[in-house]
Amino acid sequence: MTEPSGTALSAGDDDISLLDLLQTVVDNLRLLVVAPLAVGLLALAFSYTIRPVFTASTQFLPPQQQQSAAAAMLQSLGALGGLAGAATGLKNPNDQYVSLLQSRTLQDSLIKRFQLMERYEADFPEDARKTLSNNTRITSGKDGLIRLEVDDHDPVFAAELANAHVQELTALLGRLAVTEAQQRRAFFEKQLADAKGKLTHAEQALQASGVNVSALKANPQAAVEGLAQLQASITAQEVKVASMRNYLAESAPDFRQALTELAALRTQLARLEQSQAPKSQNDSDYVAKYRDFRYHETLFELFAKQYELARVDESREGAVIQVVDVALPPDRKSRPRKAMIAVMTTLATGFALLLFVFVRQAFRQASNDERSAAKIHQLRRSWARVLGRHTPSA
Repeated sequence: MTEPSGTALSAGDDDISLLDLLQTVVDNLRLLVVAPLAVGLLALAFSYTIRPVFTASTQFLPPQQQQSAAAAMLQSLGALGGLAGAATGLKNPNDQYVSLLQSRTLQDSLIKRFQLMERYEADFPEDARKTLSNNTRITSGKDGLIRLEVDDHDPVFAAELANAHVQELTALLGRLAVTEAQQRRAFFEKQLADAKGKLTHAEQALQASGVNVSALKANPQAAVEGLAQLQASITAQEVKVASMRNYLAESAPDFRQALTELAALRTQLARLEQSQAPKSQNDSDYVAKYRDFRYHETLFELFAKQYELARVDESREGAVIQVVDVALPPDRKSRPRKAMIAVMTTLATGFALLLFVFVRQAFRQASNDERSAAKIHQLRRSWARVLGRHTPSA
């Protein structure tokens, strides 16, 4: 019979505690209602003093990665095809354009163009870049569009700054090779210029070597035509292997196959050089120079063909950036939201006051108990000691 009465007593204590809490709320109802409403009205009045912020937005379609028309021909040139294949796009190309929009180069162009150092009252360019980043939001959607939003107190300036981001990105892309066709064009343009210089040097060396009767009998064109083609293939394969090291491990099947093909080509070249050894020194000099000339001529033809294909693919891509929505000066401000500020301030104040009332009531009840009163006194003494105050001992 003792257990049921103990349970009832506990239930009774809980009811009394709940009633005490409710009584505390009722006793302080005026404070809990009037004070939060007063603070909320003050916050509403203060929100009218905050300068309004306007948000201008623009949407654009970045350059689309597409399959080039030269893919089939690249496959027929194993080494050069593998090299160009390394210049593929990202899994999500839009992430690259978002990074370009956030790059220091583009931000510095905007800072200089709009004199943002003075507008943002920044002491250093880093401060201006940080403020510009805080006022700019860039998102990439699943629909392939990139949305850019700019905040500013002036709606016209916000729209101009948003559109300027797209303009500066277009100018930056004109200096960079981003798409697959642009990367191939830039690579083959560099290789073509290098091959042209070496071809000119080899042609001059061949003309300076002279031609004699024994060299003509050697028929160097028939003797070294295949050798020059083989040397060009080895060079292309070496370039392919060097490129594959950047994105493949040495244990990858494609990389090991490329090394095997390179070793086979080198073995074939060594055998061909031994079988075509010249009979005299003069023949050797002329044949070697002619072979070098044919080697560079073959490389020049390969690079020239791929360079023209890359230029055609680049021209087929059309406009670099297609603007879907041009940023216009917004008619309404985006913040501050006065009603939201007043409501949130009222709720936060009411919660803080409710917590204060409960804590104050708990201290009052604890003061009536001797043990609790002693603990509270000890707590006050400890707190005073932390603050450096001296309190007389009880």
